[in-house]
Amino acid sequence: MPLEAGLLEILACPACHSPLKEQDAELICTGQDCGLAYPVRDGIPVLLVDEARRPA
Repeated sequence: MPLEAGLLEILACPACHSPLKEQDAELICTGQDCGLAYPVRDGIPVLLVDEARRPA
């Protein structure tokens, strides 16, 4: 289930404060040096650095 457009506009990566983009069931940090992927569970973004997937 996609997030509301207004919500995605105000969310930022907790690690580097860059904007996030939605991809599948994750929110991906757009920061060049960061790239963390945060899960979205039951339509709720889990913006915890400990829960994020590191870039490949």
